[in-house]
Amino acid sequence: MSRLAGHVHIVTAVHEGERRGVTITAACSVSDSPATLLVCLNGANPRNDIFARSGSFALNLLGADQMDLAHVFSGRNNIEPAARFEHGTWDELKTGAPILREAVAAFDCRLIDIKTVATHIVLFGEVVGVTLGEQKPALVYLDRDYRTL
Repeated sequence: MSRLAGHVHIVTAVHEGERRGVTITAACSVSDSPATLLVCLNGANPRNDIFARSGSFALNLLGADQMDLAHVFSGRNNIEPAARFEHGTWDELKTGAPILREAVAAFDCRLIDIKTVATHIVLFGEVVGVTLGEQKPALVYLDRDYRTL
């Protein structure tokens, strides 16, 4: 799987004032009518249950200049989950899920389905809001390292 390149994202959710953000590469478009996305998260991490409880999530696409932010939300820098949102500038659209103001694009999604597949949970979300940031090279992950396109 390390040879499968993936765009780097931060997927976020909020529930009863608790925010969660995780760096991921497993996300894609499912449909354009209605606009629907899917994201895959490690099911073994109990903190990821917030995505099911919240009923929504946001998918924030990172640019090549945002590798440090990707590290923060991956846990690589050992920053506590609650402190991760001190990095970057965060807003919200319709659902309340955290939207990264500096994202290349951010999709605000209403959770419509969850599937468990092997070690991961797959979240399906209908896009209810979109914001477009500066158009710039993408941050991708390939061969266990960050790269740009």
